[in-house]
Amino acid sequence: MKPQKLVRPLVEGLHAYVPGEQPKIPGLIKLNTNENPYPPSPKVIRAVKAAVDGRLRRYPPPTAQALRERLAKLHRCRPENVIIGNGSDELLSMAVRAFVEPGGRCQGFSPSYSLYPVIVKQHGAVWSSAPLKPDFSLPSPSGLRADAALTFVTTPNAPSGRGYAVKDLDALSRSLRGVVILDEAYVDFASADALALGLRRPNVLISRTFSKGYSLCFQRVGYFVGPRDLIGALDKIRDSYNVNGLGQVAAIATLDDLPYYRRNVRRVIETRRRLTAGLGALGFDVLPSETNFLFARPPRFPAKEWLSRLRARKILVRWFDAPATRDYLRITVGTDPEARAVLKAAKAILK
Repeated sequence: MKPQKLVRPLVEGLHAYVPGEQPKIPGLIKLNTNENPYPPSPKVIRAVKAAVDGRLRRYPPPTAQALRERLAKLHRCRPENVIIGNGSDELLSMAVRAFVEPGGRCQGFSPSYSLYPVIVKQHGAVWSSAPLKPDFSLPSPSGLRADAALTFVTTPNAPSGRGYAVKDLDALSRSLRGVVILDEAYVDFASADALALGLRRPNVLISRTFSKGYSLCFQRVGYFVGPRDLIGALDKIRDSYNVNGLGQVAAIATLDDLPYYRRNVRRVIETRRRLTAGLGALGFDVLPSETNFLFARPPRFPAKEWLSRLRARKILVRWFDAPATRDYLRITVGTDPEARAVLKAAKAILK
């Protein structure tokens, strides 16, 4: 008898999302996953340690209500306009399930966050993309389909680091009939944000995370801000107890010490400015960045060769093998000493 297939054909044909490498090499300068170079606030560390007690045997607050209330106060909205996720990635996946029928259409720009097509295809939906301009700015007209059920826009963009004007994002969302997610993972390092669109436009959701500006990658806490009916739909399919209790404690403690994080953001922006200038002086073509990373086309050698040569000097950056991106390196903005190490290694490679 022919053995029964145990895995769905749809799953067999999927390609999993490939995260940035988590190296085990001692002494490596890790600039490939856009982590914040500075640790969480000491107040956050103390709050998490204090929560490691007998409550670990209990389930965490299922809706993260206290955190929702704090974020609503911060963003001048109601808790019903906020939903918390196990990182913003969980919420992005929930949005596909909530707003897109199997076989329906999702879209975005290219290049962009490579998770989007993965979660769309996992759902059995159709993914399409419109190319950004050669300088990675938004095209006009956009080339997106007005009838798509869900549209993802990373703003500021990854991997290019470019920011987009709120007026352009507003015009884009008005031109689309489906749900639009403005993914603002890197917005803390940008000069503007589009949060007001999530509270004003009926089809716009704003995606935020505690990972980048707030140094909480390890805890996986993200959130959406948007219209009550869209947030309510997401809440219907949210897994029970989807955000761990220590993550909720850490996020609330983070909001209690925002001045600490704002100082760190300013430090990253200053280092970004110096690293941009230093690489530019060495012949790199560095795109304007509104994020905590740079997208740079290196001189003399192909970007893939630079990736290997930097790694040989214990500096790990990221390279994406796609037509629009393979000439560039993505370099996380680390500390000032790490930036100096990148420049020193680049000078040595050029010699």
